[in-house]
Amino acid sequence: MDRKLKEQFENEERGAGGYEAAGLLAVGQFPAKPISLDEWKRMQLVYNAGLKEINTKLEILNSEFQMAHRYNPIEHIASRIKSPESIAKKLRHQGRALTIENIVRYINDVAGIRIICSFTSDIYEIAELIRKQSDVKVLKIKDYISNPKPNGYTSYHMIVSVPIFLSDMTIDTKVEIQIRTIAMDFWASLEHKMYYKFEGNAPENIRRELKECADLVGFLDRKMLAINEEIKKYSGEDEEEELISETLRSLYGRVNEENEVKEAAMQEPVRPIVIDLQETEIRSAEKSQKKKIFSMPKSRKVSQNNA
Repeated sequence: MDRKLKEQFENEERGAGGYEAAGLLAVGQFPAKPISLDEWKRMQLVYNAGLKEINTKLEILNSEFQMAHRYNPIEHIASRIKSPESIAKKLRHQGRALTIENIVRYINDVAGIRIICSFTSDIYEIAELIRKQSDVKVLKIKDYISNPKPNGYTSYHMIVSVPIFLSDMTIDTKVEIQIRTIAMDFWASLEHKMYYKFEGNAPENIRRELKECADLVGFLDRKMLAINEEIKKYSGEDEEEELISETLRSLYGRVNEENEVKEAAMQEPVRPIVIDLQETEIRSAEKSQKKKIFSMPKSRKVSQNNA
Protein backbone atom coordinates (compact mmCIF):
# COMPACT_ATOMS: atom_id res chain seq x y z
CA MET A 1 0.00 0.00 0.00
CA ASP A 2 2.83 2.45 0.89
CA ARG A 3 4.61 1.75 -2.37
CA LYS A 4 1.43 2.21 -4.39
CA LEU A 5 0.66 5.56 -2.78
CA LYS A 6 4.22 6.70 -3.30
CA GLU A 7 4.13 5.77 -6.98
CA GLN A 8 0.82 7.59 -7.47
CA PHE A 9 2.16 10.80 -5.99
CA GLU A 10 5.48 10.54 -7.82
CA ASN A 11 3.76 9.92 -11.16
CA GLU A 12 1.49 12.93 -10.68
CA GLU A 13 3.97 15.35 -9.18
CA ARG A 14 7.36 14.25 -10.47
CA GLY A 15 9.52 17.33 -10.58
CA ALA A 16 6.90 19.41 -8.72
CA GLY A 17 7.82 19.01 -5.09
CA GLY A 18 7.57 15.25 -4.67
CA TYR A 19 4.51 13.54 -3.24
CA GLU A 20 3.00 16.10 -0.90
CA ALA A 21 0.22 15.27 1.46
CA ALA A 22 -3.43 15.40 0.99
CA GLY A 23 -3.79 15.56 4.69
CA LEU A 24 -5.61 18.80 4.90
CA LEU A 25 -8.84 19.00 6.90
CA ALA A 26 -8.56 22.60 8.05
CA VAL A 27 -6.13 25.32 6.97
CA GLY A 28 -3.38 25.77 9.52
CA GLN A 29 -3.88 22.44 11.24
CA PHE A 30 -1.03 20.84 9.31
CA PRO A 31 2.24 22.42 8.16
CA ALA A 32 2.49 23.58 4.53
CA LYS A 33 5.27 21.20 3.56
CA PRO A 34 5.65 17.76 2.02
CA ILE A 35 4.52 15.10 4.45
CA SER A 36 5.12 11.41 4.87
CA LEU A 37 2.91 8.49 3.97
CA ASP A 38 2.18 8.03 7.69
CA GLU A 39 0.63 11.48 7.70
CA TRP A 40 -1.35 10.59 4.58
CA LYS A 41 -2.66 7.53 6.42
CA ARG A 42 -3.62 9.74 9.36
CA MET A 43 -5.56 11.94 6.96
CA GLN A 44 -7.35 8.87 5.61
CA LEU A 45 -8.23 7.85 9.16
CA VAL A 46 -9.81 11.25 9.85
CA TYR A 47 -11.78 11.31 6.61
CA ASN A 48 -12.98 7.75 7.19
CA ALA A 49 -14.12 8.86 10.63
CA GLY A 50 -16.05 11.69 8.96
CA LEU A 51 -17.81 9.21 6.69
CA LYS A 52 -18.66 6.99 9.67
CA GLU A 53 -20.13 9.98 11.53
CA ILE A 54 -22.42 10.89 8.62
CA ASN A 55 -23.30 7.24 7.96
CA THR A 56 -24.32 6.71 11.57
CA LYS A 57 -26.50 9.82 11.56
CA LEU A 58 -28.24 8.68 8.37
CA GLU A 59 -28.87 5.17 9.72
CA ILE A 60 -30.43 6.60 12.88
CA LEU A 61 -32.61 9.01 10.90
CA ASN A 62 -33.72 6.24 8.56
CA SER A 63 -34.66 3.95 11.47
CA GLU A 64 -36.54 6.77 13.21
CA PHE A 65 -38.36 7.59 9.98
CA GLN A 66 -39.38 3.95 9.59
CA MET A 67 -40.74 3.84 13.14
CA ALA A 68 -42.65 7.13 12.82
CA HIS A 69 -43.93 6.81 9.26
CA ARG A 70 -43.53 3.12 8.37
CA TYR A 71 -41.39 4.14 5.42
CA ASN A 72 -37.66 4.15 4.62
CA PRO A 73 -36.68 7.18 2.51
CA ILE A 74 -33.14 5.84 1.97
CA GLU A 75 -32.70 2.93 -0.43
CA HIS A 76 -28.95 2.55 0.08
CA ILE A 77 -25.78 4.48 0.89
CA ALA A 78 -22.33 4.37 -0.72
CA SER A 79 -19.17 6.14 0.41
CA ARG A 80 -15.55 6.50 -0.65
CA ILE A 81 -12.29 8.34 0.00
CA LYS A 82 -10.77 10.07 -3.03
CA SER A 83 -7.48 8.51 -4.13
CA PRO A 84 -4.22 10.50 -4.07
CA GLU A 85 -4.07 10.23 -7.86
CA SER A 86 -7.56 11.74 -8.25
CA ILE A 87 -6.73 14.55 -5.82
CA ALA A 88 -3.57 15.41 -7.73
CA LYS A 89 -5.38 15.32 -11.10
CA LYS A 90 -8.14 17.58 -9.85
CA LEU A 91 -5.72 20.20 -8.53
CA ARG A 92 -3.63 20.04 -11.69
CA HIS A 93 -6.79 20.50 -13.77
CA GLN A 94 -7.46 23.66 -11.74
CA GLY A 95 -3.91 24.82 -12.34
CA ARG A 96 -2.97 24.57 -8.65
CA ALA A 97 0.00 23.00 -6.90
CA LEU A 98 -0.46 19.91 -4.81
CA THR A 99 -0.24 21.44 -1.33
CA ILE A 100 -2.17 20.89 1.85
CA GLU A 101 -3.67 24.38 1.73
CA ASN A 102 -4.93 23.89 -1.81
CA ILE A 103 -6.48 20.54 -1.01
CA VAL A 104 -8.24 21.95 2.06
CA ARG A 105 -9.46 25.02 0.25
CA TYR A 106 -10.34 23.68 -3.18
CA ILE A 107 -11.06 19.93 -2.87
CA ASN A 108 -14.38 19.44 -1.11
CA ASP A 109 -15.00 15.81 -2.03
CA VAL A 110 -11.99 14.02 -0.54
CA ALA A 111 -14.61 12.21 1.55
CA GLY A 112 -17.81 11.52 -0.35
CA ILE A 113 -21.08 9.84 0.49
CA ARG A 114 -23.98 9.09 -1.88
CA ILE A 115 -27.56 8.60 -0.69
CA ILE A 116 -30.01 6.90 -3.04
CA CYS A 117 -33.74 7.55 -2.52
CA SER A 118 -36.97 6.39 -4.12
CA PHE A 119 -38.57 9.76 -4.88
CA THR A 120 -37.45 13.37 -5.36
CA SER A 121 -39.51 14.38 -2.30
CA ASP A 122 -37.28 12.10 -0.20
CA ILE A 123 -34.20 14.03 -1.35
CA TYR A 124 -35.34 17.32 0.15
CA GLU A 125 -36.63 15.59 3.28
CA ILE A 126 -33.24 13.97 3.93
CA ALA A 127 -31.36 17.18 3.16
CA GLU A 128 -33.47 19.03 5.71
CA LEU A 129 -32.88 16.34 8.35
CA ILE A 130 -29.12 16.57 7.79
CA ARG A 131 -29.24 20.36 8.00
CA LYS A 132 -30.99 20.18 11.39
CA GLN A 133 -28.18 18.13 12.98
CA SER A 134 -26.65 20.38 15.64
CA ASP A 135 -23.05 19.29 15.05
CA VAL A 136 -23.23 19.35 11.23
CA LYS A 137 -22.35 22.61 9.52
CA VAL A 138 -23.62 23.07 5.95
CA LEU A 139 -20.93 24.87 3.93
CA LYS A 140 -22.39 24.76 0.43
CA ILE A 141 -25.45 23.48 -1.44
CA LYS A 142 -25.84 22.80 -5.16
CA ASP A 143 -29.34 21.86 -6.29
CA TYR A 144 -28.93 20.24 -9.69
CA ILE A 145 -32.53 18.98 -9.53
CA SER A 146 -34.01 22.46 -9.79
CA ASN A 147 -31.13 23.52 -12.06
CA PRO A 148 -29.77 20.51 -14.00
CA LYS A 149 -26.35 20.65 -15.60
CA PRO A 150 -26.28 21.25 -19.38
CA ASN A 151 -25.60 17.54 -19.99
CA GLY A 152 -28.78 16.60 -18.07
CA TYR A 153 -27.14 15.60 -14.77
CA THR A 154 -29.48 15.93 -11.77
CA SER A 155 -28.65 15.47 -8.09
CA TYR A 156 -28.60 17.37 -4.79
CA HIS A 157 -25.13 18.16 -3.43
CA MET A 158 -24.21 19.29 0.06
CA ILE A 159 -20.77 20.14 1.41
CA VAL A 160 -20.83 19.76 5.20
CA SER A 161 -18.29 19.65 7.98
CA VAL A 162 -18.50 17.39 11.01
CA PRO A 163 -16.24 17.44 14.10
CA ILE A 164 -13.93 14.46 14.59
CA PHE A 165 -12.64 14.06 18.13
CA LEU A 166 -9.13 12.64 18.30
CA SER A 167 -7.06 12.02 21.40
CA ASP A 168 -5.17 15.32 21.07
CA MET A 169 -7.42 17.56 18.94
CA THR A 170 -10.81 18.10 17.30
CA ILE A 171 -10.82 18.39 13.52
CA ASP A 172 -13.72 19.76 11.47
CA THR A 173 -13.77 17.41 8.49
CA LYS A 174 -15.42 18.20 5.18
CA VAL A 175 -17.69 15.61 3.56
CA GLU A 176 -19.54 15.89 0.27
CA ILE A 177 -23.05 14.41 0.32
CA GLN A 178 -24.84 13.58 -2.93
CA ILE A 179 -28.54 12.76 -2.73
CA ARG A 180 -30.35 11.38 -5.77
CA THR A 181 -33.12 9.03 -6.83
CA ILE A 182 -32.62 5.51 -8.17
CA ALA A 183 -33.36 6.78 -11.68
CA MET A 184 -30.89 9.67 -11.36
CA ASP A 185 -28.19 7.31 -10.12
CA PHE A 186 -28.85 4.89 -12.99
CA TRP A 187 -28.34 7.66 -15.55
CA ALA A 188 -25.32 9.22 -13.80
CA SER A 189 -23.47 5.91 -13.44
CA LEU A 190 -23.93 4.90 -17.08
CA GLU A 191 -23.25 8.42 -18.36
CA HIS A 192 -19.97 8.50 -16.45
CA LYS A 193 -18.83 5.18 -17.94
CA MET A 194 -19.83 6.08 -21.50
CA TYR A 195 -18.65 9.69 -21.49
CA TYR A 196 -15.22 8.99 -20.07
CA LYS A 197 -14.49 6.40 -22.71
CA PHE A 198 -14.03 9.48 -24.89
CA GLU A 199 -11.89 11.15 -22.17
CA GLY A 200 -14.39 13.98 -21.87
CA ASN A 201 -14.71 14.61 -25.62
CA ALA A 202 -17.77 12.59 -26.56
CA PRO A 203 -19.20 13.11 -30.10
CA GLU A 204 -22.13 15.49 -30.38
CA ASN A 205 -24.64 12.73 -31.21
CA ILE A 206 -23.64 10.77 -28.07
CA ARG A 207 -24.05 13.83 -25.88
CA ARG A 208 -27.41 14.60 -27.45
CA GLU A 209 -28.71 11.08 -26.85
CA LEU A 210 -27.47 11.09 -23.25
CA LYS A 211 -29.29 14.37 -22.71
CA GLU A 212 -32.47 12.83 -24.13
CA CYS A 213 -32.10 9.92 -21.70
CA ALA A 214 -31.68 12.41 -18.83
CA ASP A 215 -34.95 14.07 -19.86
CA LEU A 216 -36.66 10.67 -19.83
CA VAL A 217 -35.24 9.99 -16.36
CA GLY A 218 -36.63 13.32 -15.16
CA PHE A 219 -40.03 12.48 -16.61
CA LEU A 220 -39.90 9.03 -14.96
CA ASP A 221 -39.11 10.53 -11.55
CA ARG A 222 -41.96 13.03 -11.81
CA LYS A 223 -44.37 10.32 -12.96
CA MET A 224 -43.43 7.91 -10.17
CA LEU A 225 -43.72 10.68 -7.58
CA ALA A 226 -47.21 11.58 -8.86
CA ILE A 227 -48.29 7.93 -8.71
CA ASN A 228 -46.93 7.61 -5.18
CA GLU A 229 -48.83 10.72 -4.06
CA GLU A 230 -52.00 9.31 -5.61
CA ILE A 231 -51.50 6.01 -3.77
CA LYS A 232 -51.17 7.90 -0.48
CA LYS A 233 -54.66 9.33 -0.98
CA TYR A 234 -56.13 5.83 -1.15
CA SER A 235 -53.99 4.23 1.52
CA GLY A 236 -53.95 7.12 3.98
CA GLU A 237 -57.36 6.40 5.53
CA ASP A 238 -56.74 2.64 5.63
CA GLU A 239 -53.38 3.10 7.35
CA GLU A 240 -54.90 5.50 9.89
CA GLU A 241 -57.74 3.10 10.65
CA GLU A 242 -55.30 0.20 10.95
CA LEU A 243 -53.09 2.17 13.34
CA ILE A 244 -56.07 3.13 15.52
CA SER A 245 -57.33 -0.44 15.42
CA GLU A 246 -53.96 -1.84 16.48
CA THR A 247 -53.71 0.70 19.30
CA LEU A 248 -57.19 -0.13 20.56
CA ARG A 249 -56.53 -3.86 20.32
CA SER A 250 -53.34 -3.42 22.30
CA LEU A 251 -55.03 -1.34 24.99
CA TYR A 252 -58.13 -3.56 25.11
CA GLY A 253 -55.94 -6.65 25.38
CA ARG A 254 -54.16 -5.32 28.46
CA VAL A 255 -57.39 -4.15 30.14
CA ASN A 256 -59.13 -7.42 29.29
CA GLU A 257 -56.29 -9.44 30.81
CA GLU A 258 -56.51 -7.46 34.05
CA ASN A 259 -60.30 -7.91 34.19
CA GLU A 260 -59.98 -11.65 33.61
CA VAL A 261 -57.51 -11.95 36.49
CA LYS A 262 -59.85 -10.01 38.78
CA GLU A 263 -62.88 -12.06 37.75
CA ALA A 264 -61.00 -15.32 38.27
CA ALA A 265 -60.00 -14.21 41.76
CA MET A 266 -63.59 -13.27 42.60
CA GLN A 267 -65.04 -16.52 41.27
CA GLU A 268 -62.65 -18.76 43.22
CA PRO A 269 -64.72 -20.53 45.95
CA VAL A 270 -64.09 -19.41 49.52
CA ARG A 271 -63.43 -22.21 51.93
CA PRO A 272 -65.37 -21.47 55.11
CA ILE A 273 -63.84 -22.20 58.51
CA VAL A 274 -66.25 -24.58 60.31
CA ILE A 275 -65.78 -25.30 64.01
CA ASP A 276 -67.43 -28.42 65.43
CA LEU A 277 -67.95 -27.40 69.05
CA GLN A 278 -68.98 -30.88 70.21
CA GLU A 279 -65.88 -32.50 68.73
CA THR A 280 -63.72 -29.77 70.23
CA GLU A 281 -65.17 -30.40 73.70
CA ILE A 282 -64.58 -34.20 73.46
CA ARG A 283 -60.96 -33.69 72.37
CA SER A 284 -60.42 -31.25 75.19
CA ALA A 285 -61.86 -33.72 77.76
CA GLU A 286 -59.67 -36.54 76.46
CA LYS A 287 -56.54 -34.37 76.77
CA SER A 288 -57.53 -33.44 80.34
CA GLN A 289 -58.15 -37.10 81.28
CA LYS A 290 -54.70 -38.12 79.92
CA LYS A 291 -53.01 -35.42 81.95
CA LYS A 292 -54.70 -36.71 85.12
CA ILE A 293 -53.66 -40.31 84.44
CA PHE A 294 -50.00 -39.39 83.87
CA SER A 295 -49.97 -37.31 87.06
CA MET A 296 -51.34 -40.14 89.40
CA PRO A 297 -49.08 -42.54 91.43
CA LYS A 298 -48.24 -45.80 89.63
CA SER A 299 -50.24 -48.07 91.97
CA ARG A 300 -53.32 -45.97 91.57
CA LYS A 301 -52.93 -46.01 87.78
CA VAL A 302 -52.90 -49.81 87.80
CA SER A 303 -55.94 -50.14 90.04
CA GLN A 304 -57.85 -47.61 88.02
CA ASN A 305 -56.99 -49.46 84.84
CA ASN A 306 -58.11 -52.79 86.36
CA ALA A 307 -61.32 -51.17 87.36
